[in-house]
Amino acid sequence: MPHRIYVDGEWVQASGGEVIPVVNPTTEDVIAEVPRCDAKDVARAVEAAAAALPAWSARPAAERAALCAAVAAALDKRAEQLTDTIVDELGMPLRLTRLIQVGAPIRTFASMPEVASSVEFEERLGGAVVHRDPIGVVGAITPWNYPLHQIAAKVAPALTAGCTVVLKPSEVTPLNAFALAEVMHEVGFPPGVFNLVCGVGPEAGEALAAHPLVDMVSFTGSTRAGRRVAELAAATVKRTALELGGKSPNVLLDDLDDTAFEDAVRKGVAACYLNSGQTCSALTRLLIPRGRLARAERIAAEEAETYTPGDPRDAATRLGPLVSAVQRERVREHLRAAAADGATTLTGGPGAPDGLERGFYVRPTVLSGVAPESRIAQEEIFGPVLVILPYADEDEAVRIANGTAYGLAAGVRGADAERAHRVARRIRAGQIRVNDGAHNGLAPFGGFKQSGYGREYGRFGLEEFLTTTTVQL
Repeated sequence: MPHRIYVDGEWVQASGGEVIPVVNPTTEDVIAEVPRCDAKDVARAVEAAAAALPAWSARPAAERAALCAAVAAALDKRAEQLTDTIVDELGMPLRLTRLIQVGAPIRTFASMPEVASSVEFEERLGGAVVHRDPIGVVGAITPWNYPLHQIAAKVAPALTAGCTVVLKPSEVTPLNAFALAEVMHEVGFPPGVFNLVCGVGPEAGEALAAHPLVDMVSFTGSTRAGRRVAELAAATVKRTALELGGKSPNVLLDDLDDTAFEDAVRKGVAACYLNSGQTCSALTRLLIPRGRLARAERIAAEEAETYTPGDPRDAATRLGPLVSAVQRERVREHLRAAAADGATTLTGGPGAPDGLERGFYVRPTVLSGVAPESRIAQEEIFGPVLVILPYADEDEAVRIANGTAYGLAAGVRGADAERAHRVARRIRAGQIRVNDGAHNGLAPFGGFKQSGYGREYGRFGLEEFLTTTTVQL
């Protein structure tokens, strides 16, 4: 129903007649249109969510979680359709789209019964009873890079906590959200519990963040936009959870032997290039012992050149397009500025990949010869661009790792696992992978500093949507 919005259990017309085109980044063709909602549409959705809150929050958490698990089952039945949709609107290679963009949100919804059972909603404290209650109406504002995954990370725990939700997905990749709304209706969520509006940030997003009946805003996006959300929310003293940008370091320690070092560099390229580098937690700064810089440059450039850009439906493609012409130009501008500042381009650069003049493609790039404080080593690029930075000793590696405004993610690799763990504990980041540690979808995700605050996933993500009430007996 991409020409309507989902409010109070019904698909309804938006108040205005304007629409937003959805563009396939591979072909540059318009593939759909969605409504450009205004403050009236947002208010209608928020009022429906507020009216539904008392009854929904009174239902047992196990029932709420069971409905979320039903969403997971329904999404799984639509997995191939969802995969096709997200490939068309985002451009991530097909195999990875099915695994990550569709598989991860299904797992998040499916985990809600387990997560809910791990939360103590009521606690006796001496002569008092402490209740953990839903915060209320949640405005969820989600990004374009992992669209359904980021929706699930907010909507599933918020609903399980007993909150009602108004979702504003990114207008760049919104079609998956409309599919989710159909599923929500299909599995039987009561009217007003989940609502979907669409539109651009300065209009629909700001109206949602500022609305006085919204009790909390959960936002994922750029640091600049996150500041604006926090500013608007402050006027009515509503809670915010912000998952923002990153410029994450990947530290290779000096005790790695030659084989392990080469493997770490190659995996470091992969940790930067996932989703064409459009990942907030991408490890975009590779920190190398100074004596191994030349070898790291050779290996990284060689590995980067294996990331064949092309049609995301082609099995040979390792790198899809960027999501939009705007995003492509931002990345190209960063690369041009880096070259002007004296960076050495080991491979790649701002030009289009050979044979790909159509589509929003950028060549996989590796840069070296830059200072840790340079713009290219400090600012989030959000494209397939890896920066190599040498260090003299462990203390300098930690200083460089911590030397940006961000603190979202990091990686550490070393032969001595205990030492690698010690180094990881010196890095100020919300999640740090040591020696290729396995991803845990129930572990908390979120940042330090200008990467935001609040945590998503598992018990920690659900608890973001709870507040406490003390009853003195």
